[in-house]
Amino acid sequence: PEYYVSLLILPWDHSFAHTAGIYTLMKNGASMASIQLGNSPIETLRNIPINIKEIKPTFLLSVPALAKNFRKNIEAGIKAKGEKVEKLFNKALETAYAYNGLGCDKGKGMRKLKKPLLALYDKILFSKIREGFGGRLEFFIGGGALLDIELQKFFYAIGIPMFQGYGLSESAPVISSNVPALHKLGSSGKIVKNLQVKICNEDGIELPQGEKGEIVCKGENIMKGYWKNENATNSTIKDGWLYTGDMGYFDEEGYLYVLGRFKSLLIGSDGEKYSPEGIEEALVEKSNLIDQVMLHNNQDPYTIALIVPNKEAVKNELKKFGLTVHNEEGQKKAIAFIHHQINKFRNCGEFEGQFPERWLPSTFALLGEGFTEQNQFMNSTLKIVRGKITEFYKNRIDYLFTTEGKDIFNHQNKKIVERFDE
Repeated sequence: PEYYVSLLILPWDHSFAHTAGIYTLMKNGASMASIQLGNSPIETLRNIPINIKEIKPTFLLSVPALAKNFRKNIEAGIKAKGEKVEKLFNKALETAYAYNGLGCDKGKGMRKLKKPLLALYDKILFSKIREGFGGRLEFFIGGGALLDIELQKFFYAIGIPMFQGYGLSESAPVISSNVPALHKLGSSGKIVKNLQVKICNEDGIELPQGEKGEIVCKGENIMKGYWKNENATNSTIKDGWLYTGDMGYFDEEGYLYVLGRFKSLLIGSDGEKYSPEGIEEALVEKSNLIDQVMLHNNQDPYTIALIVPNKEAVKNELKKFGLTVHNEEGQKKAIAFIHHQINKFRNCGEFEGQFPERWLPSTFALLGEGFTEQNQFMNSTLKIVRGKITEFYKNRIDYLFTTEGKDIFNHQNKKIVERFDE
């Protein structure tokens, strides 16, 4: 609609920002603004909340990393108001989760009994949070990478739904999307008009509904090919069908679920495959000690993890025990803290049963620097570049499959912890 206004936060060199942002807004006569450029990338990021309040957008394009940062800031603000407000907020979230369901069943059946209480929570809590986004933000559109369902539920609860879509540059880029009138949390929505999509096995044979395979699509929005790269074109487009390299399936209602890249899959020594994104997101989401993580298993005896720790959070935990990173006792304690975050997902852990135990990392390497655009370990949509990370840390990865390296208290991890103050 013409009254829509958006603040374009995503990089303009990305097709998602072009199609779902710039071109869509122009076509419909809506308004758009861009983030105020700072003197550094950090300063530009700090301008986002300021610019949001100035522009008062009606919708925003987002990627998971940005959405997680929004949530982190919201929760920090709630925590700063004291224990009573934090408990009330958590109770409000529980009520909203129960009422909303997966979105498509919002307020249905016995859920409607929660409506009066939810309206009260919305008035005293959630509406105040929405004011921080300018007061008229209706929804986010999420793309660029998979959105954690817990993240989707959180924003749905506070009254700013985050509708996940799916696509890639080769499809200009939208293939499917959730929309306000038709959505199911956890899915990537329904297929857009004039596009055919099927799920195929490794031989290119179409699979029935519910079975997992490669997402393959055909339509007017599919590219003709890669510029001056016939080999890449022929391996990606066959008989007019684009083989996306992404794994997914359709549910009984026609919603598409995207599970991750085939190239990023964990592959066990027996050939079984598993998508790592869900585990990686959960480890970061559920722990303030882990900033970033990448799992790896290429037909190896066990899965390993490369972990970027939150140095300040780990040091603060050590202080509670009167320890520092400058002696072996403190170094081992710090490593044990991080190991405990993984064990929360194992048998008898706080989050037991969320993931098959065989795919949880058996050991890990702590890293001294994070994955960023500057070191090219992240792309412009803040997705980790697995190939480059794996190549750069090849020696660290190989070491984890030795007897010495499998021990989490190995000298390499202790050395990284020792440098936390640098």
